[in-house]
Amino acid sequence: MFPTLLESDRKTDKRRIFSVGFVSATIHAGVIAAAVYGTLHAARGDTTVRLDTTVVVLAPQQHSKPPEEQPLQLEVPLRGFQTIVVPPEIPSNIPPVDLHERFDPKDYSGSGVEGGRANGVVPDGNEVYLESVVEQRPELLSGPPPYPDLLRAAGIQGRVVLVAVVDTTGRVEPSSIKIVQTPSPGFNRSTSQWALAALFRPARIQGRAVRALVRLPLDYSVPPN
Repeated sequence: MFPTLLESDRKTDKRRIFSVGFVSATIHAGVIAAAVYGTLHAARGDTTVRLDTTVVVLAPQQHSKPPEEQPLQLEVPLRGFQTIVVPPEIPSNIPPVDLHERFDPKDYSGSGVEGGRANGVVPDGNEVYLESVVEQRPELLSGPPPYPDLLRAAGIQGRVVLVAVVDTTGRVEPSSIKIVQTPSPGFNRSTSQWALAALFRPARIQGRAVRALVRLPLDYSVPPN
C-alpha cells in the first residue's frame, strides 16, 4: 500500500493562479518594453557633418525699358542757318515807334517775297557780309605793305589792324578803310595807300562773288643788326 501524502488532498485555487499569472505577464511585458526603449536611446548618435547641397539660382532682374522720347513737334519749322548781312553804315537815329498801335502775333496776313527782307525788298547783291558767314573768304594776292623809312630808322615796330570792305572785283573800297589798331600814327597813311593798291580774291557765297568786311593784321618788325 502507498502512503498517502498529506498535501494530496489540497485543493487548488484557480482564480488565484490566474491573477498571479496576469501580474507576472504584466511585469515581464513592462521589463521587455523598458529594455527595448533603453536600447533604442542607447544607440550611438550620428555626429557626421552634413553639407547643405541646396542650389539657389538667382535669375537676372529684368529692367523695363523707359519709354522712348517722342521728337518735339514744332508749330513753326526751323529756318536753319541765316546769312548775316552787315550794313555799310550803322544808323544813329531810332525810327519812331507808335506805342498806341496794336500788334497781333497771330496775324500772318502780310505778303513777302522769297529771299527778301522784312520790308519785302529783294537783296540787290550789294550787301556786305562778314568773313565768318561766307563760304570762301577773301584772300590777299598782293605783297606786304612797305615799311616807312622814318619809322624803320627809329626802330618803331608793332602790329597795325586794318578793317575794310573788299568788293566783288577784289579791290578795297576807299571809303571803308579804317585803322583800328596801330603802334604809331606814322603807319596809317602808308597802310591805307597799300590797301587801295592791294588785290584780293573776292569772297563767295554759292559760287557768287559778294562784298565782304575783312580784318587785316599787318606786322611791322625791324630785323636785328
